[in-house]
Amino acid sequence: MNESYSDVYLRGILDRTKRIAVVGVSLNEVRPSFYVARYLALKGYEVIPVNPGHAGKTAFGCEVAGSLDEIEGEVDMVDIFRRSEHVPEVVEKALTLKGLRTIWMQIGVYHEEAATRARAQGVDVIMNRCPKIEYQRLHGELRMGGFNTGVISSRL
Repeated sequence: MNESYSDVYLRGILDRTKRIAVVGVSLNEVRPSFYVARYLALKGYEVIPVNPGHAGKTAFGCEVAGSLDEIEGEVDMVDIFRRSEHVPEVVEKALTLKGLRTIWMQIGVYHEEAATRARAQGVDVIMNRCPKIEYQRLHGELRMGGFNTGVISSRL
């Protein structure tokens, strides 16, 4: 499945989003779910890490919620770091959140039926993309190699 999203569409979502629930966050700092959520927090988004196995613990200065049901207040986006077969359950819970405007499924995560259900409720859906990568790409932080270290070296 190769979803196509315009840069204008992606930028619009990232610009309007303020509060993101990241479902499936690991406390292991080298796991993508950890560093993506941390990066988004460093860029000014309010990030709520969600993982029942780590509920009540702290990740990058934020308390981990056990489920989407525990989040108080509005959530603009739910970013899903779970395998595709778990997406319908996450989307059903996400659709009960106040203020939800976007469901974002990480790279390799697809579920067309859940996406259709969310879209029918007026929610934008992104599949098989990473908000960190898209943010970096749209804000000039990514270079040809996919990252910008700011270091020039001839060492091998």
